[in-house]
Amino acid sequence: MTDYRFESAVQLLTLCHECGLPISEVVALREEQLFGRHVQDTRRETCRRYKVMKSMVEEGLRDDIHSRSGLTQAPARKYYESASSGTVLRDPVLRNVLAYAIAANSCNACGGRIVASPTAGSSGILAGVLAAFEERIGKKVVDAILTASAVGIIAHKRAFLSGARGGCQAEIGVSAAMTAAGLAEALGGEPCQCLNAAALALKNALGLTCDPVGGLVEVPCVKRNGFFAVHACVAAELSLAGIGSFIPFDEVLDVMRQTGEMMSQALRETGLAGLAKTATAKEYFKQAEKDG
Repeated sequence: MTDYRFESAVQLLTLCHECGLPISEVVALREEQLFGRHVQDTRRETCRRYKVMKSMVEEGLRDDIHSRSGLTQAPARKYYESASSGTVLRDPVLRNVLAYAIAANSCNACGGRIVASPTAGSSGILAGVLAAFEERIGKKVVDAILTASAVGIIAHKRAFLSGARGGCQAEIGVSAAMTAAGLAEALGGEPCQCLNAAALALKNALGLTCDPVGGLVEVPCVKRNGFFAVHACVAAELSLAGIGSFIPFDEVLDVMRQTGEMMSQALRETGLAGLAKTATAKEYFKQAEKDG
């Protein structure tokens, strides 16, 4: 009987090669082996979670959505309806990627129901990209989520997923890697291309600090989801075009772990440095306290 468990990209690629299966199918079989959940049940549950992801986008696109702090006030809607929308990102799918990712994470900032992928602060990337590409990839959206989850599993096993432990590279960086891999599979990529896309995405997020203003998951988090959603698409595009990462995904994860361990605690979700301690940030909350 095949053991579908894996803790590294090398192990996952070996399984895919030996079994002749895509990453998504290996993940579904792993679920069946570990938890007794039939493959079709896993796919149905994944589909259900995608519906929640779509609702995040829809909620975040409302023109009346705002957070209690006032730091998040319908940014996705403002961009989506702006006359300048699409000036740079002329491809309508990429324009939607940016808008939808910001919308989905706005939903998190405003207390809505979300799917963490892998965390709340980075939840807009996978949701935004898949919602924007749904018309093109159809039912493969389920394969994309399962493949993305494989990258998240490996990152959890080999490094970490929280800003408190590794900075935002562990949240936004891993989410971008998950999304790049998932999108690559949905667009026909081989397992090696999917994990190469993950490496390309994470490699360019190394060293990213976690310094949220006011300790809230809003600034810079919400708009950062939009930036890195596009970033994930670029990683998938390059990988599918045959552009490889010189450093393989497992080693990139090792570097992320080492970088996070070297990073000052002040830059790991404590709000003790970085953007959280700028004059503008301090003045905003001083004024908010005065206003009651």
